Amino acid sequence: MPFRFGVVTLSAAPQAFARARIRIEGGAAGGGQAVGAAAEMLVPKWFDKDPALTNEDNIGQLRGSLRSAREAYLAHEPRSAWAHSSPGRGLVENFGPALLDRALLDALCRARGVSFQDAVRSNLIGAGEFEGMDLPGFFSGLSQGRAIAARHTVGLLDPITAADLKQRAGDGLPETLEEVVARYGQRWFKLKVGGNLKADLERLAAIASVLDRIAEPYRASLDGNEQYEEMGAVAELWSAMSAAMCTDIRLRRLVDSIAFIEQPVKRDKALQTRVSGVGKPVIIDESDDALDAFPRAKAMGYRGVSSKSCKGLYKSLVNAARCKAWGGEYFMTGEDLTIQPGLALQQDLALVSLLGLTHAERNGHHYVNGMAELPESEQAAFLAAHPDLYERSQGAVRPRIAGGELEIGSLDCVGFASAAMPDWRSMRSLQ
Repeated sequence: MPFRFGVVTLSAAPQAFARARIRIEGGAAGGGQAVGAAAEMLVPKWFDKDPALTNEDNIGQLRGSLRSAREAYLAHEPRSAWAHSSPGRGLVENFGPALLDRALLDALCRARGVSFQDAVRSNLIGAGEFEGMDLPGFFSGLSQGRAIAARHTVGLLDPITAADLKQRAGDGLPETLEEVVARYGQRWFKLKVGGNLKADLERLAAIASVLDRIAEPYRASLDGNEQYEEMGAVAELWSAMSAAMCTDIRLRRLVDSIAFIEQPVKRDKALQTRVSGVGKPVIIDESDDALDAFPRAKAMGYRGVSSKSCKGLYKSLVNAARCKAWGGEYFMTGEDLTIQPGLALQQDLALVSLLGLTHAERNGHHYVNGMAELPESEQAAFLAAHPDLYERSQGAVRPRIAGGELEIGSLDCVGFASAAMPDWRSMRSLQ
């Protein structure tokens, strides 16, 4: 299914896989070799939204980032895993190191015979004091949960009801929002807004008419995807939504349900003006391009920041520690729609759960038919290794969402959240 976010409609994208082989120095107790792996989608028009660049240009940027990171790691440059996420480096530059960091950590966990949770809690990752924070002490108190709520994103093109469907994919899977709610039982939603006040209000009202059928409380976030030139336009949207509560009963419950607003202002302006006139906390996402981004955003009135594996797992861990140090007013959210079943999904779920998040944007399965394009043996291996997270339905293995939640207890296994590996022999190189 096509997905529209911001200025782009995504209908296809490749996924990059990384393998890392490491050798642990030491005697019988500490030596040996291990192989780790990680995966990440090469999504155009998110890392760099320059309209002059084609999708192929964007994918080429990310591949270049991977090549540069590979060369740097293999050159044994004197550096730490934390060094790449620094001021002056952008989302594209951090993409390659972020992927390789996960593959390396997976290998390290396997070499030591520990899980990702154990590696962080015991500070196997080698953190020290940072910005006056005792990171090892903070990490020791983290605990990965056994379930997490799936926050369903409603894209700008997504059909709300059957009346909005022009043509069905015909695979037996939910396509409209009302079908999604009936099938998966979600209670968390992420609603895209496009910057056109009248169109946004009407679409939100249509969405609300479906969500209002849910008997239990539901929560939602708004995602501006950098569609606004300045914060005043965001304040206008919120003011209009609040006013519409009085005249349009459909919006009353929805507006009350909004928990936060995600990156509404374009990244080149987002951190230049203060957050004001918006009745809910605002977080950064695309503006989170370096390790100092969250403190800079905090100074401008932002209250939160997203965790995304493609931005670096160590940055997520640091930002979680910052939220704890700064107090309960500050928070993190899990934002990553496009990650696919297998390594990418599992590693990101393990990360956000360890950070203490109780819900995460999670519907790559909605736009892509689960693992249908993967070899049958690979699908079977992941299903056998993680039967709580996956199911087989409509002819393919896919994430299992029941009561709005993903069960993730099996991710606490040796390695970085995966007891199965991709079928490397079936992969092909991009030209």
